Amino acid sequence: MTTLSSLLRAAYLEAPDKVSVILQHANQADQTLTYRDILRGANRYAQTYVREGVQAGEVVVLILQHGADLVHAFWGAILHGAIPSIMPFLSEKLAPEKYRADLASLISITRPSAIVVQPEFESDARGALVAGDSVRRVILTNQIEAESELDFETLAGMKSAPETVAVLQHSSGTTGLQKGVALSHRAVLNQLNAYRQTLRLDERDVIVSWLPLYHDMGFIACFILPILLRVPLVAMSPFDWVRAPYKLLQAVSQHKGTLTWMPNFAYNFCANKIRPRHIEGVDLSSWRAVINCSEPVRVESHELFYEKFSAYGLKQSALQTCYAMAENVFAVTQSSLDETPAVDLIDREIFMTQRRATPPAPDSPSLRLLSCGRSLPNAQVRVADEALNDLPERSVGEILVRSDCMLTEYFHRPDATEAALKGGWYLSGDYGYLAEGQLYVSGRKKDLIIVGGKNVYPQDLEALASQVDGVHKGRVVAFGVFDEEEGTEEVVVVAESAVSDSAAQAALADAIRKHVTQNSAVALRLVSIVGEKWILKTSSGKTARAANKEKYLREREG
Repeated sequence: MTTLSSLLRAAYLEAPDKVSVILQHANQADQTLTYRDILRGANRYAQTYVREGVQAGEVVVLILQHGADLVHAFWGAILHGAIPSIMPFLSEKLAPEKYRADLASLISITRPSAIVVQPEFESDARGALVAGDSVRRVILTNQIEAESELDFETLAGMKSAPETVAVLQHSSGTTGLQKGVALSHRAVLNQLNAYRQTLRLDERDVIVSWLPLYHDMGFIACFILPILLRVPLVAMSPFDWVRAPYKLLQAVSQHKGTLTWMPNFAYNFCANKIRPRHIEGVDLSSWRAVINCSEPVRVESHELFYEKFSAYGLKQSALQTCYAMAENVFAVTQSSLDETPAVDLIDREIFMTQRRATPPAPDSPSLRLLSCGRSLPNAQVRVADEALNDLPERSVGEILVRSDCMLTEYFHRPDATEAALKGGWYLSGDYGYLAEGQLYVSGRKKDLIIVGGKNVYPQDLEALASQVDGVHKGRVVAFGVFDEEEGTEEVVVVAESAVSDSAAQAALADAIRKHVTQNSAVALRLVSIVGEKWILKTSSGKTARAANKEKYLREREG
C-alpha cells in the first residue's frame, strides 16, 4: 500500500466491522467507531470539501475538539486528496489574544483553502482572517453533507502519488505557526513500517491515549498508526485526563491496553495526583510499554511512576523511552521492549564544563541520564559540533538525524528548510551524546544557559526547584538573563506557590536557592515566587521558556 488513503481503503474492505477507535468522553458512554463508521463519516466530509470548492493538494485546517468529527474531518481530507492540518482550539490554558495572533500567522504562511470548526468556535476562526487570506470557506461541523454512497473511484485522494504531501504537522513548541512540517505519504508509511517492527505490533495490541492530535506523539503514535495498522485505539480528551488522570489507568485495565505514549511530566502528574480510591481493582499487567517521549526523559519520573503503580500489576520493564520529532514523522529511536532503558551515571562537573559524559570520580557529584534507545532500522543518528563534524562517543553535541521518513519541507518556508537540512541530515536543535549505540538527550540547544563557562539545562533546575515544599510541582521555569557587568548569564528561577505574604515568599525563595545550589553546579541567586497560573505553557503543556522570560523581564522593568 503506497498512500494513507489506499491503506485505509484496504482496512475497510477487509474488515469493515472491526472496531478501530473507542472515543471516551467524561460522563458519557463510550463511542465506538468501526472502519465502516470512519469511512462513512470521512466520505461525508470529502463530499463537503468538494461542495465547498476545496481542491486536492490544498490545505484544510481542522480546529476541532476531541470526538468523531475530528476523526471524520481528517480522513475525509485524506480521501479527498487535500492536506489536513490539526490545530489546537482556544482553551483556558491559551491566552486568547496570542492564540488569535498565532492563528492569523499560521493562515498567512500555510495559506489553507478552508478551516473546519465547531459552530461555537466560528467567531474566533473568522476573527483570525484578514483581507487577502487564502481561506475561501469556514466549514462548520453542522453543515456537513448527508451520507452518500461510498465510491472510491470518485475520491481524488485514491489517486494521490506516494511522494505528494499527505499531512501537515506543527511542532510542539508553539501553536504552529512559523514552521508547518510537510510529510509525504511515503514518509508516513515508512515510519509506520519501521516502528511496527520495532514495537513488534500484533493483533493483541491495544493503544490507550489521552494525547492531543495537534502534536506528533498523539497524531502519529496514537491516531495514524493504530488506525492504519489496525490496532484498536481507546482515546480520551486531554482535558478529561488533566481533570481525572486516573481514567487513563481505568481505560488500560478495562480494555487490556498494551501501549501508551506520554511526555515525561505526565509520569509525575499521574503519580502525584492519582489516589488509591480512584483505581481500586485496576489491573495494569496488560501494559507492555508506557513510552516516555516528547521532552527529556528522567530516571526519577520512571521510578516514581513504578513505585506508585507497581502494586496494580505495572511491570518495571513496561517503562520505556523514545526520541521523536515531527520532522521525522515521529520516532527516531526506541528503547528495547525486552529490558528497562539503560541508565548512564556520569560526572556532573565534567558534563557541564567539558561537555563530556564520563563516569564520576570518587566522591564527585554525579548525574543519572536515561537512554532513549537505539535508532529505528530506517534511521541514523549523529552527534556533531557547531561545524557539523562528528564528535567522539560520549561527547555532547547537536543531534543530527537522517532517515527515509524525513519531512518534504517546512511548508512555504524554504528559508527554514534550507537552514534545517544539511547534506540530507536534519539538524534537530537538541543536544545529546551517543554511548554504546544508545542515544542520551540532554536538552534543547535554544534553552541552554551558559553560566561562567558551565552548560546548564533549565529543566534540571526546574526539577530541583519543584522538590521544595510549597512549590507547585511542575509549575517552575528557569532561564538565563545576560548580566552586562559580569559578562555572562545569570540563572533566574520563577516558581508558582500558594504562599502569598512577603515573609513566607522570601523564606520559600531562600529554600529554593539553597536546594538548587546544593544539588547542582549553579549558585542560584535570582528566585521569584509568583501566584497560580503565572507560568505560560505551550499548547502541548510544555513550559514556554522564552515567553516566560519575556514576561519576567517586562514585569521587572515595569
